[in-house]
Amino acid sequence: MGEVVGAGLLAHVPTIVLPEETRKELNEGREISLVPGLRKLRADVFETLDYDTVVVLDSHWATTVEFVVSAQPRRAGLFTSEELPRGMCRMPYDYPGDPELAHSVARFAQRHGTWITPIDDPFLPVYYATINLWTYLGQGLPEKKWVSIGVCQTGDAEDHLRLGRALADGIRALPGRRVLLVASGALSHTFWPLRELRAHESSDPSHIRTPEARAADEERIEWFERGDHAQVLRTMPEFLDHKPEARFGHYLMMIGALGEERCTAPGRAYSAYENSVGTGQMHLWFDRPADGWTGDAAPDTDPSEAAA
Repeated sequence: MGEVVGAGLLAHVPTIVLPEETRKELNEGREISLVPGLRKLRADVFETLDYDTVVVLDSHWATTVEFVVSAQPRRAGLFTSEELPRGMCRMPYDYPGDPELAHSVARFAQRHGTWITPIDDPFLPVYYATINLWTYLGQGLPEKKWVSIGVCQTGDAEDHLRLGRALADGIRALPGRRVLLVASGALSHTFWPLRELRAHESSDPSHIRTPEARAADEERIEWFERGDHAQVLRTMPEFLDHKPEARFGHYLMMIGALGEERCTAPGRAYSAYENSVGTGQMHLWFDRPADGWTGDAAPDTDPSEAAA
């Protein structure tokens, strides 16, 4: 039986792949904490933990009529961002995918009342919410497989939780498969207007777009750090007022796979809470508890079971 052996809510902001000199110029001469945080996370987890596949829950990949899972046997090329081509330009990437896992997840769509399609088209775009984190956490580890799953722009919180449930079942259905989940995205996510933006490039959280958004982020960080995912889920309607990235779909898919409100895994901070032109960013890692994510036995994973 496969299992999720670790999970993280990680920031992918363009700043992390800029040259160090540029990062410091934008941040009053100081390094942003997100970069050394990723390096430490790689050393602590990605280079040491026993795992086969990383599944990135990609907040930049927005589908419309279904969830899509990348199913290519390999993804390789050069990535230039349409959003910021000056800073993310011709970035090389080359990593194996996991078609078996992609198809396994899709087989559980009906059980959970959702729609999931694995796509192996070699021309399917990739996004920097995946590539920026692979650059730090996957490059140089050629045997580790990487898969991306997009958010669905017509889906609500329940839809993203359903995707997570199917993801968990798809992983469990593969004997011995060990998977890391990466919810790639921000907390509150409102940018400063263009004519004001360059005055707010420092990582200091005083530059978060509103004091209320900062307070909402910091409240949820406290809940994450003590493992109170139930409170995060209960207060999702209030958090949506502060426009979390992708309506927090990346986190919802992750926690859907980890047991939702029954998951009490505490988060370890791998960065400070930082600003990125108005948005709230932080790295948090959740280790698998010794007795499992919820302390319960794994449910049956027969995909022929109809959705409830």
